[in-house]
Amino acid sequence: LGLALYAGSLCVVSGATFLYHDYCVIGAGPAGLQAAYFLQQAGRDYIVFERSHAPGSFFALYPRHRKLISINKQYTGKSNSEFNLRHDWNSLLSHDQRLLFRRYSRDFFPNADTMVRYLEDFASLLKLRVQYNTAIIHVTLEKNEQAWNGHYFLLTDQDRKNYKCSSLLVAAGTWVPNVVNFPGSEYVEGYETVSINPEDFAGQTVLILGRGNSAFETAENILGVTNFIHMVSRSRVRLSWATHYVGDLRAINNGLLDTYQLKSLDGLLEGDLEDLAIVKDKKGKLHITLRFYLENWNISAGIDSITLPQDELDNFATRAPYDRVIRCLGWKFDFSIYNRSLRMMPGKGNIKKYPQIKPSYESRGTRGLFVLGTASHSVDFRKSAGGFIHGFRYTTRAVHRLLENRHHGVPWPSTVYPITQLTNSIIKRVNEASGLYQMFSVLADIILLRENATTFEYLEEYPIGVLAEMEMQTGRKARNGLFVIIMEYGRNFSGADKDVFYYNRAVGEAQHAWQSNFLHPVIYYYKRLPTEREMRLRHPDWPLPRPDAIHHIVEDFLTDWTAPNAHILPLRRFLENCLSTDLRNFFAESCFLFAFTHQKLPPSCQQGYMRMQGLVGSQELRHHAVQAGLLQDCTHTDFSDDRPPDSHDGSQEQLMRDHGIPVRPLQHLVNAKDE
Repeated sequence: LGLALYAGSLCVVSGATFLYHDYCVIGAGPAGLQAAYFLQQAGRDYIVFERSHAPGSFFALYPRHRKLISINKQYTGKSNSEFNLRHDWNSLLSHDQRLLFRRYSRDFFPNADTMVRYLEDFASLLKLRVQYNTAIIHVTLEKNEQAWNGHYFLLTDQDRKNYKCSSLLVAAGTWVPNVVNFPGSEYVEGYETVSINPEDFAGQTVLILGRGNSAFETAENILGVTNFIHMVSRSRVRLSWATHYVGDLRAINNGLLDTYQLKSLDGLLEGDLEDLAIVKDKKGKLHITLRFYLENWNISAGIDSITLPQDELDNFATRAPYDRVIRCLGWKFDFSIYNRSLRMMPGKGNIKKYPQIKPSYESRGTRGLFVLGTASHSVDFRKSAGGFIHGFRYTTRAVHRLLENRHHGVPWPSTVYPITQLTNSIIKRVNEASGLYQMFSVLADIILLRENATTFEYLEEYPIGVLAEMEMQTGRKARNGLFVIIMEYGRNFSGADKDVFYYNRAVGEAQHAWQSNFLHPVIYYYKRLPTEREMRLRHPDWPLPRPDAIHHIVEDFLTDWTAPNAHILPLRRFLENCLSTDLRNFFAESCFLFAFTHQKLPPSCQQGYMRMQGLVGSQELRHHAVQAGLLQDCTHTDFSDDRPPDSHDGSQEQLMRDHGIPVRPLQHLVNAKDE
């Protein structure tokens, strides 16, 4: 039987044999392993190809100085595992509590070697199907109307073995170094190969090209042994605490900013690297000049004849020669292995290092090809955390759910609740959900209202970029309106030039919640699902098109949105206005009175008391309700009597007598009301 199954998985195309799988995953880094976990949990046919002998090969080399900048917070004061993932930026999602990163390291900024060990355990303990030492060197398409997407993906490895799959998940990351070519660039050392021993830089003068964390990490390592360090890049420095983007410069690496601003010889410069040129003199020193000075240079005249900027401007900033120049310009996606038929095109502008993909993470050029992990960061570049483990672990799960619905008819997971639980459901999610918190403005919870708004359906962490396609992508219907819950920063609070520490930067009053600066929940209400045109024409700074109503829950210093007056009450009133209903919960006594004095009962009475469910009053509860003004003191109950605390015999009859209602058995009253 095993041989028969193996033979059934082999395909022959034009004389070549292809091993078939429904899903092929390229790369066994964090995103590839996360995708493999979800595929395995769903019982799908998949294989992961990894070019190295172990998972997470990127972390075996990078970062070069081995300290990660993803936080590993051991304690939060809470035991809720979902909440704790908000402050665990390294763990992948799984059911196995052994695979929480805090069990591998207690360091707030862990060592990269620990990440390698963690990924190895993740793959082995969960028995993920990873094929190591397999480098995919070519990917192309084979048209076939019977295939899921109208074509198969054909993959070839370094040994010329062939594979065939219906859906391709690319999780290979961005690992090709960014290189800028200019005259003299051959004298530049790359971040990927430069020495990490500080003693190799003792007494030297160093120029670093770049301004990201790899550049500052390199500077931090040699700061105490160099003569001075200069850093040049096209853009100004971006501090992560100002931009609220974790990929910008982190405080752990910014020692060079101190030495620059405190005049300790080091410095930062802005300039286009493509305009530079490097000239090496006879002593081996490297001089910075500009490309146009070399255009009229006569090579036969020798190096000494080259015009340098300081020849014309004697205080030119980089007039001092350098001993070494180091390139720290980050990485880009490897497009070379993809055949032209896949139309894997680079993005434009500042996302050209990533492939072009839709907000659903599917390639714009090829149906059925999804990009996961760091390479998918074009969807939320400089906006959210989709390029990092603590972000793409959730976007990978979202892609898996989209595939489950598309290929296997499994709708997006949802839960149906009575409308009385609407406020509670939202409050619970905004206080606990890690996916909403990490992927702010990208992933959202969707609440689909049922007919007559008596119940609702709750979908978690859906990509809002494809909100218009929600019914098709999830298998769920939005016929009666919907709420969209996302987390947002204030509109004008993030940016490289922003002062995020100014006085009165926080908002504390609920009536000014829309002016909140820090991350806070925002609820959008739509009477119908937005169209693709509305999504396309929305303001570029808006995550969603203009809603029928919107509500900001005021920011909270503790990110704890449970204050009854500041958080819950304004939210409940917003929901009530949208639904034209009363979402308060009532005691049985109040529901009993409403049944005889109102034409329409509040939902909590309809779904609770009228179904013989709900909160039954006790002496203590009634006394508290009267003191709080929630109930009238019309029962004339003697709270000092000897009845047991939970006894409420005769309370309904007493209420009826007090309101002049003839007392008859309850069943007769209900029948009379129905008539």
